[in-house]
Amino acid sequence: MSRINPITIYLMNENLQKIVDQFAICGTIAEIKPLGEGLINDTLLVKTAGDTPNYVLQRVNTNVFPDVDMLMGNIHAVTSHIRKKLEARGEKDIDRKVLTFVPLKSDPEKFYTCVNDAPWRMMVFIADAVTKQAVNPESSEAAGEAFGEFQAMLADIPVALGETIKDFHNMEFRLQQLKDVIAKDPAGRVESVKDIIDELLSYAEEMTLAERLGREGKLPKRICHCDTKVNNMMFDKQDRVLCVIDLDTVMPNFIFSDYGDFLRTAANFTAEDDPDLSKVGFNMEIFKAFTRGYLRSANSFLTPLEKELLPYAATLFPYMQAVRFLWDYISGDKYWKCKYPEHNLDRVKNQLTLFKSAYALKDEMAAFIAAQ
Repeated sequence: MSRINPITIYLMNENLQKIVDQFAICGTIAEIKPLGEGLINDTLLVKTAGDTPNYVLQRVNTNVFPDVDMLMGNIHAVTSHIRKKLEARGEKDIDRKVLTFVPLKSDPEKFYTCVNDAPWRMMVFIADAVTKQAVNPESSEAAGEAFGEFQAMLADIPVALGETIKDFHNMEFRLQQLKDVIAKDPAGRVESVKDIIDELLSYAEEMTLAERLGREGKLPKRICHCDTKVNNMMFDKQDRVLCVIDLDTVMPNFIFSDYGDFLRTAANFTAEDDPDLSKVGFNMEIFKAFTRGYLRSANSFLTPLEKELLPYAATLFPYMQAVRFLWDYISGDKYWKCKYPEHNLDRVKNQLTLFKSAYALKDEMAAFIAAQ
């Protein structure tokens, strides 16, 4: 029996018209239909009649983002600040270069409503824009410049943002999670992966450098996107980046989050769960392209120490992901979906191999960065 898409269930069981009617949109609704294949939130396209804008309606997943007030407060602060920066620069077509969230009719300061305990929000649909899935030097350089510019525009944001996913990229926290589950060994798997545990923990001191530097006041927290993928940017028909999207994970973090997380996925020669470790490796062409773009826009605010530690960031994220996959494997595969019993273990080995490949290239990365 095929599984019914949860969005389809909402279309059948929820009065979406009444939800949309709570928001201060323009025009009359012509159609509401599912949009995209998002893994976290449920997303629908709201088409309007005539020349009025179309909209995106989303149900926020509170299992991932339990504090919706904080979430929407972060997003409103970020989009408002970016909009002011674009206006000050005299940019044209600003509504296509930053997301516009729609307030409620009843409260112009509020940007979501709750129906049957589910939070819903709306934003203006950006017409004639596309996302990309392909990772190549061209798209990687565009991503680097876009995410660097995103950080640069938010470097002086005057409000304090909340942490929408606590300790999301905290390496000390992730290692403690791993140590805790090793002690409990709930699935009886520790003995079979002891060599991997020992190898990962041998790098623990080195890979928690960021947290120590942060406590010493040498490394600032900045506003980061924290989910830097090629498909989290919108492009126009001329292949120019319009804006960064998917802002739920925007929060304070070390700049390594955006830099290293992109390279973890984009600079691997193969998928993160490929069991053929001979295919795994760190792609220096993608690294160079992304870094060129990133430094072009981020050099305006990076400290010398942040720039010096970018190679560390490139190694940190495959290491962190190997730790997290191993934590889940030892837990009994409770967090990530697995297609077969050793799926998480294959992910661990893949990411550990990627980490070691990147680690061996740190000097080459540093030389490239210094030359920019």
